[in-house]
Amino acid sequence: MNAFQELAETTWFLPLVILLAVWDGVWKLISMWRAARNNHKGWFICLAVFNTLGILPILYLTSFKNKN
Repeated sequence: MNAFQELAETTWFLPLVILLAVWDGVWKLISMWRAARNNHKGWFICLAVFNTLGILPILYLTSFKNKN
């Protein structure tokens, strides 16, 4: 395989990694902020430690919705 073919096959990888990092970062920040405001220390620590591509933060946010 020549260098051009390798480059053509991997050009999608970097944008995908950047997109997933932004996706995870946004959800993580929102859920950590809400966990801190609700004094959920255990959730805050779990959200800070585990990287789940936004799955754990989304579960937290849907589980602890405001009841306004």
